Amino acid sequence: MPGTRVTAVSLALLAVLAACGSPASSPGPAPAPPATSPVSTAPPAGGTSAAAAVPDQLKFTAKTVDGKDFSGADLAGKPVVLWFWAPWCPKCQREAPGMAAAAKEHGEKVTFLGVAALDQVPAMQQFVQRYGLQSFQHVADVDSAVWKRFGVTAQPAYAFVSPGGQVEVVTSQLSEQDLKQRLSALA
Repeated sequence: MPGTRVTAVSLALLAVLAACGSPASSPGPAPAPPATSPVSTAPPAGGTSAAAAVPDQLKFTAKTVDGKDFSGADLAGKPVVLWFWAPWCPKCQREAPGMAAAAKEHGEKVTFLGVAALDQVPAMQQFVQRYGLQSFQHVADVDSAVWKRFGVTAQPAYAFVSPGGQVEVVTSQLSEQDLKQRLSALA
């Protein structure tokens, strides 16, 4: 029955999303979700140069943990790292100070965006405060829609987006050294 299959798949997905830092098959990058080809946008008003390509994954809108509107398309044309986390995740808690330090060190050249899910907004706000992550924005992905756009099923995970629109998703925890190397290459 189709309804039973949908329910079973939904329950299986929920179980996978609830697993904090499930072991990845390899520490390397995961294949990017199918929709990775950049799509050109209209040139900016009054501008003469072509606008940056917007990868399909960045075509989302969300609310920040502060309740402000956020458009992923605003990240197009910039070097960006998205950090996927959950407030209750022990690995995310251990990574948070390193992410705060990386954002302070590389924030002039790379845009950082936290993508919080699998909990409620007050817990996300407390996490940002507790770990000093206010130097970059965090979206409250309460329905995991942004996670799904990037093919993320467990945290912590990362998406590195080049100014040209290429997206590399890493579905495993990164050491601070590996993160620094990737950020230097991205900038």
